[in-house]
Amino acid sequence: MPESTLSIALLTYATKPRGSVIHTLELAAALTALGHQVCVYALDKDGQGFERALPHPAQLIPAQAAPINIDALIQQRIQEFVKFFGEHPPQHDIYHAQDCISANALMQLRQKQYLLSVVRTVHHIEDFQSPYLQQCQDRSIRDPDLCLCVSDYWQERLAAEYQITAPRVTNGVNLERFSSTPTGHESALKETLGLHGSPIYLTVGGIEPRKNSLRLLTAFAQVLQHRPQAQLVIAGGATLFDYQAYRDQFFQQVQALQIDIGRSLILPGVVPDTDLPVLYRCADAFCFPSLKEGWGLVVLEAIASGLPLLLSDQPPFTEFLGREQAVWVNPQDPDQMAKGMLSLDPTHSSASLSSATPILDQYSWHQSALCHVEQYYRLRANQQE
Repeated sequence: MPESTLSIALLTYATKPRGSVIHTLELAAALTALGHQVCVYALDKDGQGFERALPHPAQLIPAQAAPINIDALIQQRIQEFVKFFGEHPPQHDIYHAQDCISANALMQLRQKQYLLSVVRTVHHIEDFQSPYLQQCQDRSIRDPDLCLCVSDYWQERLAAEYQITAPRVTNGVNLERFSSTPTGHESALKETLGLHGSPIYLTVGGIEPRKNSLRLLTAFAQVLQHRPQAQLVIAGGATLFDYQAYRDQFFQQVQALQIDIGRSLILPGVVPDTDLPVLYRCADAFCFPSLKEGWGLVVLEAIASGLPLLLSDQPPFTEFLGREQAVWVNPQDPDQMAKGMLSLDPTHSSASLSSATPILDQYSWHQSALCHVEQYYRLRANQQE
């Protein structure tokens, strides 16, 4: 690695835990450990900031109450970034956006000559119905000076749909946070959340269409017919978009299936940062039949926590896990999903799964930081030609 130290701005649209936000914080910490000067810039909607102590500076940008209309909300969030940087112009070598909002803001600032270049990581491509949102996404992918991605699948999609060569950077997992070793806090968290069932199935990501929550619920109802003491924990839920119509449909289905919230279905919402590793260790299996993921950081967290996996039989999961390392299901098929969940009952056949933990050596944030630094220096070299 070249000897010169880089000053790096990493931008993220929120302070609450979502995949790209966690990616930003872990990458920032790893880049800092390599000796670079990193500052995370994040829109802060509630004034609470990040829950964890950070080894690098973080600049929280106030995000005001926004209109219900999603187009207006996105416009406002972009302008909050633009206004802040216009009033507080920083001097960084690299400006790196982890999402569509911050990427569009950086490109406006580049046009105003506040900065020279924009880096953007595409975690996945959304299917927006709004022409404005689709244009924002297209701009955030086509117009940066360097576009990165986190999986082979999305690298291929970017090449096919946008004619962009996007270098792939690895994701990672923080093994200091996530492990299968009990810390003594598990019993207290089980008591707090009412986790007294068997088996306990965990999924992380909240109730939303992309997470396939409705089909998972339907599958779980079938599981309860065979394992009436089973529990399904759906953790998470902080998101930029309003999925109220989908959530309403979910809770209607809960009533129709006569599933008891608080007994069979546990909905803790956004789990405090310190509790999330403990929650994984409280579970017996991890179920993630998601319809679309950039990578699925929570899958790596579950593996590090020693949980058997049920996953959608599709990329990107199939890129990094073998056939014997998970129960693979068609995410459109609740019946198949239910059979897969039953097979993960720890008293039955889950022991036949091969351990996925060996793959963790390939996915460290240190390695991810090295990949990023290589791309950053290449971008700077191209600018100086």
